[in-house]
Order: sequence, then C-alpha cells, then structure tokens
Amino acid sequence: MSIKNRLIVMNFFQFFVWGAWLITIANFWFGTKHWEGTQFGLVFGTMGIASLFMPTITGIIADRWVNAEKLYGVLHILYAIVLFFLPQITTPDNFIYVMLLAMCFYMPTIALSNSISYNGLKNSPDSDVVKDFPPIRVWGTIGFIAAMWITNLTGNKATAYQFYIAGIAAVLLGLYSFTLPKCKPQHTKSDNSSFVESMGLEAFRLFGNYKMALFFIFSMFLGGALQLTNAYGDVFLDEFKSVPEYTDSFVVKYSTIIMSISQISETLFILAIPFFLKRFGIKQVMLISMLAWVLRFGLFAYGNPTDGLWMIIMSCVVYGMAFDFFNISGSLFVETTTDSKIRSSAQGLFMMMTNGFGAVLGSFTSGWAIQKFFTHDGVRDWHTIWLSFSAYALVIAILFAIFFKHKHNPEEVANVSH
Repeated sequence: MSIKNRLIVMNFFQFFVWGAWLITIANFWFGTKHWEGTQFGLVFGTMGIASLFMPTITGIIADRWVNAEKLYGVLHILYAIVLFFLPQITTPDNFIYVMLLAMCFYMPTIALSNSISYNGLKNSPDSDVVKDFPPIRVWGTIGFIAAMWITNLTGNKATAYQFYIAGIAAVLLGLYSFTLPKCKPQHTKSDNSSFVESMGLEAFRLFGNYKMALFFIFSMFLGGALQLTNAYGDVFLDEFKSVPEYTDSFVVKYSTIIMSISQISETLFILAIPFFLKRFGIKQVMLISMLAWVLRFGLFAYGNPTDGLWMIIMSCVVYGMAFDFFNISGSLFVETTTDSKIRSSAQGLFMMMTNGFGAVLGSFTSGWAIQKFFTHDGVRDWHTIWLSFSAYALVIAILFAIFFKHKHNPEEVANVSH
C-alpha cells in the first residue's frame, strides 16, 4: 500500500472515533440522562482543558524521545479503554471527570496525526505536502461523516452505544498505527543545550514573535467559535420537535444527518485549500474563515425546518469553509514557519490555543451565557443565541484584519513541499 493510502486510512479513523459521539452527545446528555444544561458546557470544556497541556507534552515527547506513530497508537488504545467505561457513569460530575481523561488521550492525537502525515509525505520523493495533504486529510472528514451516519441510522444518537462504536474503532486505529512509517524524533541533544532546549520547550519561543503570537491568539478565539457549533448544533435542530408544526419534520428525525452536511462541505473546501493558500496567503484565507463563521451562525439564527430549511442547509455548507480555511490552513502555516526540530511541539501549541484555550473560552462562556441570558422557563432562545455568536465572529474578523500583518509569499508555501 502506498504512503498516501496508508495515511488516508489513518486520517479516516482519526476522526471516525470522534465523530461517533461528538455531535450526538448532547442528545445523550439532555434526552437520555436529563442532566442539567450548565454542566453540559463542561463536557466540551474537557477537550479544552486536555488541549491546554496534552498536545504540547506529547509533541515534546515525539520531538525528543518516542516515535510519533508509536505514541499515537498507545494514546488511541488508552482512549478506547476510557470510552468503554464511560457509559457506566451515573452522575454528571463523574461523567465530566471520565470524559476529561478520555480527552487527555484523544486530543493530542490530532496534532500527532498531522506530524505523522507531514513526515510521511516529506520522505516520499513523489509527494508535495501542500498539494497532497488536503486530499489525504479530507478522508478524516469522510470518517467523521461515516461515524455520524452510523450513530444516527442505527438509532444510537441518544444511547451509550455511540461510545462503544468509537471505542472499537479506536482500538483498531491504535493497532494499525504501529504499522505506519517511522516518524523518529528530530531533535538531537547537544552538550551545551540550555534548560529550555533540554526540556523540549523551544516551541514556546514562538510566542516571542509578534506575528506568530497574534496568529496563536486569533487561533484561540476561532477555536472558541468551533466549540459553539459542535456543542449546540445538533441539539438546536432536535429541539424544533417542541414546535408542533416541526415535530415530524425530516430535520428533527435526522438532525445528525442534516448536521453531517457540514462535514460533507468540508470535503470540498479541503480540496480547495492548496489553491487559496498559494493564491491569497494565510491572512486572507483565515479572514475568509472568520467571515464564514459569521454566516454560519447568522443563517442558523433565521433558519427553520420548513420555509427556512435552505438557511439551515446553507449554514452547513458554509461551515466547511469556516472550519477548513482555519484549521487545515493554520496547521500548514505552522508547518511552513517553524523549524523541523520542533515540528510536533509547534503543532501541539496550535492545538493548545485552538482546542485548548479556545475550547475552554467557547464552552464555559457559552454554557454560562446560554443558561443565564438565553434560557427562559427551560426553553432556549436559539434565535438570539446564534445572533450573539455571529456578532462575536464578526468582531474577531474585524480585529484580525486590522492587527495581523502578513505579506503573502507564494514561494514560502511552496518550500514546505520538500
């Protein structure tokens, strides 16, 4: 099997093991367990807490001591073990603690999968990273969609079986990863290494660069936007069932499949990244992403399952641009602007800012705000909620356009190919 096909399999299952429960866990929490709304934000907050330190720690380990593909495999197997235990939990507090443990094992694998992919492509003489990585990464989105559909069509979007589906796939991925091409540590220790170098903390020096520091800060704010749609998108559609005229609509019955349009859209926009990144550069691509978030939330605010269905569908289509133009392009930007010796550490930092600080910001703040300001007699005012999120994304876009200075150099992007 070619290196590209081997990486495709890895990316497919990387996101399959997440998609099996990420979008539907709200239905399990609210519909099956009937647990309180404020604490639900903490479930997505666990991803942020884990991403504050785990991707960075594992990135340092992969840069200095352990092959990335081996560390990746061990983490997925540990993640699977925790998922199998998760359905046994009977209280929301304990559920959050166990979910935090699961996220400590899963979240760093996202950054590691990028490092493994980039390493494999760079060591393949006929590969171009900027050109070949997006079509490989698109299979991760296909895996996410496949998992969502399996969970929904098997009637498990509100049951504990969604965690078993993810766990079984994670075990298979963990075992498979040991067969991947070796991704050895690139950092070599010298006798006169400083304390920072000895501990593998060089990547943190990136914050000393004004442009990189701003990039990471705005990555954090956009990471917050991503958690808003992950946490509340499916339950928003599902709650249309409380309106008599929408109770039996397709949107309510198959809310997860409707939401999967977002991931289907991803597959198209991922393939467009090489063109946009080489043509316009990282600043313009990320600005497009931010404006797409404005539309994502705004269209949700005015959509409904009948005459406003087109708005819900368009919101899901726009999501592909909002997510890909930020996450995938951001990862490639980090790869083009950092030394190979801190490759995994730098990707870990990007994860820390987006799925770490960003997720904590988005999850905790939104959970508190929705419960305090937008929930009346147990009913959530989704119109105002989505408009508030849209305004948040618009403010970020304006500030980014003003403060982030980056002159696009097509050759800089091309250099990462080899």
